[in-house]
Amino acid sequence: MKQHLNLLLRHLAKQFSANCGKMTPNSSSRLLRKRVAREAALLLYSSQEKEYKQAKERAAETLGIRVLPTNREVAEELDAIAEELEGRNRQNRLIRMRKEALDIMCVLKSFHPKLVGSVWRGTAHRNSDIDIAVFSEDPNLVVNVLNSKGFRIEKTEFAPTPERGKAGASFHVFVRLPSGDEVEVVIRDPEQRSLRYRCEIYGDTIKGLDIEGLRKVLAENPLQTFVPKRRS
Repeated sequence: MKQHLNLLLRHLAKQFSANCGKMTPNSSSRLLRKRVAREAALLLYSSQEKEYKQAKERAAETLGIRVLPTNREVAEELDAIAEELEGRNRQNRLIRMRKEALDIMCVLKSFHPKLVGSVWRGTAHRNSDIDIAVFSEDPNLVVNVLNSKGFRIEKTEFAPTPERGKAGASFHVFVRLPSGDEVEVVIRDPEQRSLRYRCEIYGDTIKGLDIEGLRKVLAENPLQTFVPKRRS
C-alpha cells in the first residue's frame, strides 16, 4: 500500500514538474511558488513532514527555489492531491469522520465542544485526524468521561499555545476510534471560550462547529466546506 502510494506521488510530481518545466526565465514568482507548494504538499500528504513551515523549506531546498509559497497555496495543492488520489473514498471518509466527531462531542457536551481542523473545513484526507476543542478547568474531568464511555485513549500531553503574545498551554488527549481514525481533543481553560483564533493556513477566524451546527451540516449538506474565498 505504502509503495503504491509512493509511486502515485512520484508520478504526480513528475507530471507537475513537466508542466512547470515549460516556464521561461521570466516566469512570475507565482508559478515558482506553485511549484514549491506542490512539492511541500506531497511531503505533507506522504507524512514525510508534519508542519507547513518545514515542508515549504524542504521543498524549496530540494527544488533549488528561493521563493516560498503561502500556507494557503500549499493547502490548495494538498487538497488537489487528495482529490486526485482518493476520489469518492475521500467524500465517504469525511462524512464518517464528521459522524464520529458528533458522537464524541455529544459525550463531551458539558464541556462545550467544537469541531475544528480539516474535518470541520471539509478538507480532510487519508492522514487527517479529528480535532475537537473543549473547555474545562480540570482536564481530568474530560479524561474521566472519555474513559467511562470506553474510548481508547492512546496518550495525553500538555502543549504550548501562544495567546495574543502571551505564553499559555493546553491539554491534549489523543483517542483512537474503532475505525482507526484518531481524535485529538484539546482542553482549554473556560475563560478562553470567548477568544477568537486566527487560522495560520487560511487567515480567517476559526469558527468551527458546535453540536447543533454539526448536526445541521450532516442533515443538510454533509460534504459542505468551510474554506474562505480568495481575496481578489
